Amino acid sequence: MSEFLRSGHGILFMKVGKHAKESLEDIVARKRREIDEAGFALWGYGGNTCHPATMVRPFAEERALLGESITLCMEPMDSKHDAPPVRATEYSTNGVDWVQIPKAINSVGSRFALFLSDLSEVDFELPLSGTEVAIGPREGRSGHQYIQHRVDKACLIVRDRATILNDARQDKIVKIGLTATLMPPYAAFLRGEE
Repeated sequence: MSEFLRSGHGILFMKVGKHAKESLEDIVARKRREIDEAGFALWGYGGNTCHPATMVRPFAEERALLGESITLCMEPMDSKHDAPPVRATEYSTNGVDWVQIPKAINSVGSRFALFLSDLSEVDFELPLSGTEVAIGPREGRSGHQYIQHRVDKACLIVRDRATILNDARQDKIVKIGLTATLMPPYAAFLRGEE
């Protein structure tokens, strides 16, 4: 297990793959260049299970008050996301005030984005029974019960090690291939060229 999989640590779990007609390998290379050139990258995504304003930002801000960071844990998967690669030109944390996205950052085909300070290729298994939903209507539910069917992302808290070991028999293990650290303002809405 990775060093951040300790009791109480915050994880944002997400399945990732091809997006807006671009391979995952190409996306990772581009995001690393963006971090080098702009000091951060925007990792685009969609869906309401990790809504920027009601889920990700409150979760990340609460963890920051406790002196914790949020680790984005990404499970590579086959994806058929062929949406047009429309580039976002602005982001907003509140949906009202908009900020220009630096030219070095190219976030395409997404409604929302996470702010990443780093991006690493890794290889470890995450036992979802060792996590629980951190925020929202399913708060407290085991990660292995929550991440299924069309639910492909979640704000999670790592449970205590004894719970992980006791639940291992019924567990769903996911293979993590990428990790990143979320940085303020953590998540935002995107809008772009029409």
